[in-house]
Amino acid sequence: MATTANKQSSSGGTRVKVQQFGRMLSGMVMPNIGAFIAWGLITALFIPTGWFPHAGLAALVDPTIKYLLPLLIGYTGGQMVNGKRGGVIGAIATMGVIVGADIPMFLGAMVVGPLAGWILRGFDRAVEGKIKAGFEMLVNNFSIGIIGALLALGALKGIGPVIQGLTNILSSGVEFLVNNHLLPLVNIIIEPGKVLFLNNAINHGILTPIATEESLRLGKSVLYMLESNPGPGLGILLAYWLVGKGSAKSSAPGAVVIHFLGGIHEIYFPYILMNPRLILAVIGGGITGTFTFQLLGAGLTASPSPGSILAYFAMTPKGGYLPMLAGVIAATVVSFLIASVLLKAGKNNEEEADLEDAAAKMRDMKAAGTAAPTAAASAANTVGTAEVASNVRNKADVHKIVFACDAGMGSSAMGASVLRKKLQNAGVNITVVNSAVSEIPGDADIVVTQKTLTERAVAVNPKAEHISIDNFLKSPKYDELVERLK
Repeated sequence: MATTANKQSSSGGTRVKVQQFGRMLSGMVMPNIGAFIAWGLITALFIPTGWFPHAGLAALVDPTIKYLLPLLIGYTGGQMVNGKRGGVIGAIATMGVIVGADIPMFLGAMVVGPLAGWILRGFDRAVEGKIKAGFEMLVNNFSIGIIGALLALGALKGIGPVIQGLTNILSSGVEFLVNNHLLPLVNIIIEPGKVLFLNNAINHGILTPIATEESLRLGKSVLYMLESNPGPGLGILLAYWLVGKGSAKSSAPGAVVIHFLGGIHEIYFPYILMNPRLILAVIGGGITGTFTFQLLGAGLTASPSPGSILAYFAMTPKGGYLPMLAGVIAATVVSFLIASVLLKAGKNNEEEADLEDAAAKMRDMKAAGTAAPTAAASAANTVGTAEVASNVRNKADVHKIVFACDAGMGSSAMGASVLRKKLQNAGVNITVVNSAVSEIPGDADIVVTQKTLTERAVAVNPKAEHISIDNFLKSPKYDELVERLK
């Protein structure tokens, strides 16, 4: 028994570490997705095989992917660690890996950006309170300049070549899978990984850098479609809609819209957690979709983030719509058929688990990848504490409500949509938006977060009223807030 417990603890600890790694990568990539999309659109439109070939306009493609995108990632990584100063030195160090390699240095930027910010933060703490009055600006500017120059040189001669070698190894592995028609088997790892919230580490840490380099050479890459294919999840939701029962059946239609059109895949994770056998359905759908993509030569020009069918259409190159749709539909059909059989078989043997319990399990798993709340955070999360109560806003003082989650695109978008609809039905005209917890706007009057993120939200915007909830999709605090603001 003790051995089993130790194994489970070790497995859980590994998953949490990978989740945290994935969150770090996501935090560097997600804020810059708009730039990736811009590059993808320019590529799809103006390269020689694009919709409107134009050599002059296509000249933007190469410098954008080799300089702009890595610099944005490096800046964001440094900023995550040490604010704007960290961002500046992160960008300086990233130039070293860019010049030191012949391929787009996304992985290099993910390494040196946070590293440069961490080194500068150590220097800042070492000299804090020791700088004579009047010399602060001089020390601040020259510390970035000197340390940044040294880091750029080190990245040029050391980190850049190492990262390029690692990327070449990963690319060779992918090429082996493609040449031997084994690429669909990768979904055996990807689909369970998504449900365990390891998708950021898989997608942003491995697939996107390799896919982007491949897209630069070939104009498209099927690797963008391995993790983001909305078909497997759509099949699960359609099966619950048609043959499910209880709260899962009634909530599935709304989840279909959020998942397939909104691209928020985590909406279907609780449906699998409440019936873990359905992981076979998404694996089957994922393998089928990838096989179809590869068979028909499908590919996207850039990362479709979020993984919406609308993003798929936007990132599909000229002549690629039929292969793209075929892969998505095939994945949906196979996932739906397997899930339907498993759901019908399950009805005869066991009571269907409650969707709320599965959602709670999902939140616990996701929260495990974040730092555990401190005592201060726990106090802030307790209803009626002095800190939260002191910031309670009256109706006249509330003009903007912000939902915040890690990336600002998943659960917060769902929560914002739910509250926005409730306020509209009540005749309350208040702006409701969603954002990443690290980018909560300063003019937010009320900030809604999950409990594990409240401490970070308070640190970003201490002036706002902070509301902690358990479930973005369904919380009694929504109705309480609507009543207060009516």
